[in-house]
Amino acid sequence: MRVARLHGRRDIRLHDEAVPTAAPGELLLRVRAVGICGSDLHWYDEGGIGGACLSRPLVLGHEFVGVVGESRRVIADPAVPCGACELCLAGQSNLCPSVRFAGHGEDDGALREQMAWPERCLHPLPSDLGDADATLLEPLGVAIHAVDLGHVHPGASVAVLGCGPIGLLAMQVSRAAGCCRVIATESAARPWRVAAGAKYADAVVEADGGRECAAVRVGLGGLGADVVVETAGENESIEAAIQIARPGGRVVLVGIPASDRVSFSAATARRKGLTIAMARRMKPVYGRALELVRTGRVNLAGIVTHRFPLDQCEEAMRVAAARAGMKVVVEP
Repeated sequence: MRVARLHGRRDIRLHDEAVPTAAPGELLLRVRAVGICGSDLHWYDEGGIGGACLSRPLVLGHEFVGVVGESRRVIADPAVPCGACELCLAGQSNLCPSVRFAGHGEDDGALREQMAWPERCLHPLPSDLGDADATLLEPLGVAIHAVDLGHVHPGASVAVLGCGPIGLLAMQVSRAAGCCRVIATESAARPWRVAAGAKYADAVVEADGGRECAAVRVGLGGLGADVVVETAGENESIEAAIQIARPGGRVVLVGIPASDRVSFSAATARRKGLTIAMARRMKPVYGRALELVRTGRVNLAGIVTHRFPLDQCEEAMRVAAARAGMKVVVEP
C-alpha cells in the first residue's frame, strides 16, 4: 500500500509498505479522506509542535474517515487515552498523560491507504454525510470543546478571531448554544475567509494589528465580548482577544502558535478579571457533533475547498500552508 511520510521540514515522500495488521481491539480501515489540520502544518513547516520533534519519518493526519469491511463507514477519534488514569476517570480524557494520538510522536496517522485503529475510537457515519465533509467532525469536536470552555450561554455575545474551519465551526456551535451576537475577525488578505465568516457572524471586522479591537467591542455593545474564541494562534490575535473581552469575560485560546511562548497585556487581563482557558484537543463529543450536523444547526457544506489524491500530498500541504482556501482534504 502507499504511505506518505514526513522525513523533515517540507519533505514528504511516498513509500510502498506492507498493509498493517490489526492488533487485538483494533480494526483495519481503508482510509477514504483525511483533513489537513493546522497542527499537521506545524509538523510540516517546523518539523515538530509544542516540544514534540520529528524523530523518525512520520505519517501525518488525524482528521480521518475510513471504511471497515465492505461498506461500514466510520469517523475516527484520533486520540486514544488510557481510560484508567485519574484524569480519564474524571472525564478529562483529552488531558490523559499517556494518550496516543494519530500523526503525533510515535503514532502514525492516516495519510496512507490502510491503517489499524482501536475499535472503541471508531464511530459510524450517516449515509448522507460525504467522506470529505465528514473529516470536519474532528475540527467540529474541537470547536464544541472550545465553546464548552467558554461557557457560552443563551444571550451571550461571542467574538471569534480567525475565520478558518475551526473559527467557522465555533461560530455555529456558539449559535447553537444560544448566543445572541457573534462578531468575527479575519485578515483582509484572505477575502474568501472573510466571505465565509460573513455567513455565520453578524459582522466580520478586518484584523489589523489590534486596531480592530475597538470596532469589535462597539459591535458587541461597547464593553466587549462575554466570550472570545481565538483560533489564529498568533501573538497579535491573542493580545486582541484580551482587549476584546469584556470585564469578567472568558478567553479561550484554541490556535497553536509557531513559538512555544506567547504574550499579552497582563495588566489588562488582570484589571478585567478575565478567565483564560487553553483548549486541548477535544473530549468525547462526536455524538454531539453528529447531532448538530443531523439537525442542521451546524452546516459543514462549503468548508472543504481543495481535494487531492495521496500522490499529491506534498501539493496538498503547500496549499494548506498558504491558507489558499479553507479545508484541504487528501483522499487516499
